[in-house]
Amino acid sequence: MFFRQFRKSKPITDADYLSAYKATGDLELLGALYERYMDLVYAVCYKYLRDEDESKDAVMQLFEQLITDLRKYEIQNFKSWLHSTARNHCLMHLRQRKMIAGEVNDETEIRAMPLTVWPETDGLELEMKLNQLDDCLKKLSEEQRTSISLFYLNQKTYADIAELTGYDPKHVKSHLQNGRRNLKICLDRNTDAIHD
Repeated sequence: MFFRQFRKSKPITDADYLSAYKATGDLELLGALYERYMDLVYAVCYKYLRDEDESKDAVMQLFEQLITDLRKYEIQNFKSWLHSTARNHCLMHLRQRKMIAGEVNDETEIRAMPLTVWPETDGLELEMKLNQLDDCLKKLSEEQRTSISLFYLNQKTYADIAELTGYDPKHVKSHLQNGRRNLKICLDRNTDAIHD
């Protein structure tokens, strides 16, 4: 008995745990891996849900989701994948809560979508793209530029933006949508010009 336990090496890295769990389906292995990140998952959930009990429930629901997800998907970086999964879980929960309450509002969904998605690039290319973004921001109307900066960079809500700027709350959403569309057009034009 002693020698059998001694010979059986325990997984060390996240990747070791993942491959061992995939091979065996052993929930103890999954539990040991998840335990490493439970504080992180709780923090992500609390950031979005702002409720201790709901956040604790979400942590447990996410563990149950992992039981099947980890056997279906190839995951390279467990920590960042888990962070994104927890965030998406909470955003869906908030959306359902708003739909039940009759407050259909796509503010959270819009924030979840990045302005642009760039694949990994080298430093020089990334700097060039950030400069293009800066140039395109300057071409927006003041209302669009201010709304986009407050919403994406400062994580302000529609109500916060209306209060800080004095804009009509009904117009904040439209400033954001138009600003995002105009930014995309401008960035696409710059990308086309580089490739021509």
